[in-house]
Amino acid sequence: MPELPEVETIKRDLEDKVRGKRVKRVIIKNEKCIKEPTSKEFIRKVEGKRFEKIQRRGKFLLIGLDSLDTLVIHLKLTGQLIYSKEGEMIDYTRLIFVFHDRSQLSFADVRGFGSIWLIPDEDFDRIPSLGSLGLEPLEDVFSLERFKDILRKKKRGKIKPLLMDQSLIAGVGNVYSQEALFLAGIHPERNPSKLLDEEIRSLYNNLRKILQEAIKYRGSSVDNYVDLEGKKGSYEQHLNVYGREGQSCPRCGAKIRRITLAGRGTYFCPNCQK
Repeated sequence: MPELPEVETIKRDLEDKVRGKRVKRVIIKNEKCIKEPTSKEFIRKVEGKRFEKIQRRGKFLLIGLDSLDTLVIHLKLTGQLIYSKEGEMIDYTRLIFVFHDRSQLSFADVRGFGSIWLIPDEDFDRIPSLGSLGLEPLEDVFSLERFKDILRKKKRGKIKPLLMDQSLIAGVGNVYSQEALFLAGIHPERNPSKLLDEEIRSLYNNLRKILQEAIKYRGSSVDNYVDLEGKKGSYEQHLNVYGREGQSCPRCGAKIRRITLAGRGTYFCPNCQK
């Protein structure tokens, strides 16, 4: 599933490619991707409108229309947004926005879990998983002290699932939580409330660092992620532990291990991470 760096990359591409463009036609090839409103109402409310403000919140993309309605898109596991010339065929396309300049934005999704909503006036509480999102880890409000508060309040549980809890920290998923823990030298099964101050500081700094670096390289294409032009991100080659079971740790040479934690495959170095 695309995480913060991948969704931020797409958001910046959307700002560059489609902001200011007016929708000539909406083509719905699979109604299941539209969660709200009905398909007919969706077409009526989007056709003729201009894409204006482009935002990201966690793993959600938000496209404000000049009607004050907001398109909300969640790519889930395999969703993709592809910008191309009008009429170009994209595999597994679910929905197409055709613009007046003969370009188009296609929403493609192999597995079909991605979702699109049209909500009025940025009423994000209409989508519970969006309205309840936690802090954005790259914004100033996500201070070291706020991060400490989040960890200290969790008397039970394990640090890696906590980093992935979208109600606490928005946008961090399976890939970047593991990479941040590796750089901080923290085992993914540690109790968050038992971390030392210097460990918390290291994790905080490395989490922000890894997200910023991944954005610089336009994300990691470990699954189906591509950018708006259908190109893969290049950060995958810089990953230290994710997907590298049995390979040598880049720090100490020990074999990287894989465990299942909260239902997700989790990679770590048994020597470097304590």
